[in-house]
Amino acid sequence: MLKHKSALITGSTSGIGLGIARAFAEQGARVMLNGFGDAAAIERTRDELAAKTGAEVRYHGADMSRPEAVMALVAATEAAFGGVDILVNNAGVQCVAPVEEFPPEQWERIRAIVLDASFHATRAVLPGMKQRNWGRILNLVSVHGLVASPFKSAYVAAKHGQIGLTRTVALELAETGITCNAICPGYVRTPLVEGQIEAQAVAHGLPRERVIREVILAAQPSKRFVEVEEIAALALFLCGDAARSITGAAIPVDGGWTAR
Repeated sequence: MLKHKSALITGSTSGIGLGIARAFAEQGARVMLNGFGDAAAIERTRDELAAKTGAEVRYHGADMSRPEAVMALVAATEAAFGGVDILVNNAGVQCVAPVEEFPPEQWERIRAIVLDASFHATRAVLPGMKQRNWGRILNLVSVHGLVASPFKSAYVAAKHGQIGLTRTVALELAETGITCNAICPGYVRTPLVEGQIEAQAVAHGLPRERVIREVILAAQPSKRFVEVEEIAALALFLCGDAARSITGAAIPVDGGWTAR
């Protein structure tokens, strides 16, 4: 399905980003990984993904909070693969605090990694996509791009901004072969979330299953986690020809959260 296509996926050394990278590589795409973590562990991940799929898989450790690093990441991907056909803006960070106590440096960091990096990466890949008259831009947003939650002001603001960026880019490119869409997951079962479950269980003195239902998934009507594979499957569909008329969409994958 994606043979001869190249994909740049930010924040892809674990979790949702790695799941998407795996799905793309299995469909024949050349993949550029990006993210933080232990260098040896990342290299093992890259090796294993390449060995299991037969795809060309590379890694670049760009710091997505720095515009010049984002530009260097795009340039390195274009040099390695001859272009960027698919861009997945997935990198993100979180900080939780009331607005009046929210650290300004964390506000700037979240905005830089979530919203600004999406802009800089999109801006950098568009000339090549326009030249080829084909491209797919996916912004991994969050249900928090559609609704708010207390104590997450920077994250909610940045994610709402990502949806605005998605819609603007889609309108500007509507007469081309390039689409731009947002995927808005609820709580996804990732290693990060698993760690939050354990921490909340200790903090509240509750069994793991009660933490999942009553704390983590309180707002998610399905009362089950979205699986990484579900997000990857949607990403694959949006990159295919059958989705060429889907652009500017913000698609919730949230177990009914935004249906309330």
